[in-house]
Amino acid sequence: MTAAPPPNTLYTRTAALVRRIGVPAAVLFAALLFDVVFTTQAALDEHGPRFVDFGLLPGIFAMVACALWAQKRAAVAGATGAAVLVFSTLFIHAFHIPPYSSVLPKVTITEVVAGELMLYYVTRRARAGVAFCVVSALTVGCLVAVFGRYESVGGIDSGAAYQAMLFGLLLLLGAVVPAIAARDRSPKGEPRARKLNRVSQLALGQWPLIGLLAFALLFEFGYTYSSTARGFPILFCSLVAAVIAVLSPRRPADAVLGIAGVLLLSAVVTPLLQLRSSYPMPGGVPFVQVIAGMGVVVNLTRARGLSASWPRVAVLSAVVALGAILNSNQPAGNLQTDPQTLSILAFAAALMLGISIAVGLMLRSRDSERTTVVQSAVSEAQTAERMALARELHDIVAHHVTGIVVQAQAARMMAERDPQIAVEAMGRIENAGVEALAAMRRLVRSMRGDAPAGSSEFSEQATTDLGADLRKLVEGANHGVPTSMHLDLPPDLPHEVGRSALRLVQESLTNVGKHASGATDAFVLAEVSGPELHLRVTDNGRERTQRPAGGSGGYGLVGMRERVALLKGRLSAGRGPDGGWRVEAWLPLAATEEAEGDE
Repeated sequence: MTAAPPPNTLYTRTAALVRRIGVPAAVLFAALLFDVVFTTQAALDEHGPRFVDFGLLPGIFAMVACALWAQKRAAVAGATGAAVLVFSTLFIHAFHIPPYSSVLPKVTITEVVAGELMLYYVTRRARAGVAFCVVSALTVGCLVAVFGRYESVGGIDSGAAYQAMLFGLLLLLGAVVPAIAARDRSPKGEPRARKLNRVSQLALGQWPLIGLLAFALLFEFGYTYSSTARGFPILFCSLVAAVIAVLSPRRPADAVLGIAGVLLLSAVVTPLLQLRSSYPMPGGVPFVQVIAGMGVVVNLTRARGLSASWPRVAVLSAVVALGAILNSNQPAGNLQTDPQTLSILAFAAALMLGISIAVGLMLRSRDSERTTVVQSAVSEAQTAERMALARELHDIVAHHVTGIVVQAQAARMMAERDPQIAVEAMGRIENAGVEALAAMRRLVRSMRGDAPAGSSEFSEQATTDLGADLRKLVEGANHGVPTSMHLDLPPDLPHEVGRSALRLVQESLTNVGKHASGATDAFVLAEVSGPELHLRVTDNGRERTQRPAGGSGGYGLVGMRERVALLKGRLSAGRGPDGGWRVEAWLPLAATEEAEGDE
């Protein structure tokens, strides 16, 4: 059973694209798309001169190019980005282009994201002195952009200047501190690097939620300017809620309670700060906290299912209801008691909660399917490995042990007539025992992973020369029957075909010694006939009426058929026209070569 290919949905295609280009580049392109749409709308509206807003686009695209370039040449790209900010500001000032504000006053979202990426790459990859100079240049370029663009629209007031300085410092620290932590390559820094790697993997799995939270935070940053310093406590609560939501897959149950506490604090503080009418609160809860709450519900339902999640979901729902009662009646500023409004808010909250639970259950079902597929694949691999081990144990051990038993039987029968023959047989038994021990050691070594590099599974005694291997096998004559052979083999035989052919002949000769009563001659044929390797092993014995030497486990033919089937060949085994036993196999060469080429 092979794993089914993932469904070709919009989500899977988007996830594959994000993995291919990376999360930073995906966020950058999303910000670019937003700025292009926003600038186009502003350029074509009826407010102010038409098309003048398109003057922002050259600087925006230049910053995107610098941010992408910073992934390879961080220092040069960072210095170029600082210059782009300065020249873009001069261009805006000269042509009186009206810029808009995002996190920083009069600096577009794309410029903010591109600047953050350049700060991170420069701090992480450039030498310390170079990084300090380039980061300083980017900081100066940002200050020029903020204050220079404000001069083109009438100047900046003190409140906006203080907020710009504060948010700029937060953005600077948000990029530089993680980059400095990632620079540490000393042995003491390995645990920290592993933690950062786990956090980055967690963030990569949460990229849709991170994207929604990032855009919501950008809007809340903008609204915070209009509420001056009073909005900072709510903004801080939103930041904490966003962090909890992103990290919620690690401890989803605790994350729900944490989000509930943040929402409760925000709901209680909002009336005290008089922010009901000056802060974006749909239904009495800020945008970011709404998205964070939905995210943690999704992760909790995904991890524990609905039956184990509903108590904590109920606690979160109660906190949301309290926030709606306290802060949704914005015009009057009193508690929300209108039944019609409360019913609308309850319906909207129930709809969002239902969507979150449905998404969580869908992801839980998908995780369960993936786990089942992985377990099935592991089980199949273990079964295949056990079957391979069983074949090798049977072929190698049975071959040597059968020779020992045959020689021991011959020595017992001839001991009274000619003791010298018995002594010679004892020597052969000793040699066969030594070979059996060596074969077992090689097999154990290959199972423990100590086999030489390049050797495939259990390739004991198999070389790249099938003819030499077959001659050595026949000359050993452990099966006790004189054997002749005819070989017509090329030197470039595929390794898998040669190894399987050696095992087939080995097992066939072992069966001759065990089952062919009165056999005085055996014959081995190995030749390439067209696109196939043809093998034939025959003897002139007759079927034994008593128990064969060493017993019969009944797995010899089974193992041979499995080996042939793995190579997509054919096997024939049965009585020949002269009464002896006949084993024939045809192993294709082309299919094996194509399989090796595909690997």
